Amino acid sequence: MHDILGLHKVAARWVPRHLTEEHKLNRQHICSSLLEWYNREGDNFLNRIITGDETWVHHYEPETKRQSMQWKHTSTPSKKFKSQPSAGKLLLTVFWDSQGPILEHYMEKGVTVTSVNYCNMLRNELMPAIRSKPRRRLTQGVLLLHDNAHPHTAHLTINTIRQLNWEFLEHPAYSPDLAPSDFHLFGPLKNALRGGRFAAHDEVKEAVHDWLRSQPQTFFSNGIKKLTDRWAKCMEKKEIILKSNVVLMSVT
Repeated sequence: MHDILGLHKVAARWVPRHLTEEHKLNRQHICSSLLEWYNREGDNFLNRIITGDETWVHHYEPETKRQSMQWKHTSTPSKKFKSQPSAGKLLLTVFWDSQGPILEHYMEKGVTVTSVNYCNMLRNELMPAIRSKPRRRLTQGVLLLHDNAHPHTAHLTINTIRQLNWEFLEHPAYSPDLAPSDFHLFGPLKNALRGGRFAAHDEVKEAVHDWLRSQPQTFFSNGIKKLTDRWAKCMEKKEIILKSNVVLMSVT
């Protein structure tokens, strides 16, 4: 199979969701408009972006297989039993920008994210947190970037954002690769917490807070700057598809 036919056994790459042609066209349209905005304003555009998202943090998150690797002689192999994240967990919402973390919010037990409590968070917690940062120039206007989950796109949320005199950036459906918290922040955060055991919610909150505050400013600025590369990559895929279609049409 390998030597004669040249076949290789490969594993499929997991993706969040199968995107329809409509989803792909919407991704390209949004990325194109955001790139045009960036080309007009430059880094000032990126510096105005405040992004936020939610994720679960557990009292215990098991180490990955790679993290548990040790230097040993092959004659003395070790065993590692499969374990699951603990039942104790908190729903964390983090807002941050190119200069660092702005707000850490934890939902109370049994409370889910709705447009009502999300708007209350924006108005009563995020806005004061922004105002408390002397380095932030609100006169330039806040550009809020979050995914298109229902609490983020409900009419109540859109109206609240407008009342705060902010603007919101469009985000294509099912695109965690274009959400900075998903592709840049949450992975390193959870890797830092893996293997640790926390007895109470307060210990989890303290560990998350310490990790966020320990990251250099460049960590956050690099996460925001990656957006332009990802928008451009999305557009490049469009160009590749168009060129391949042209070739197919010329052949036929």
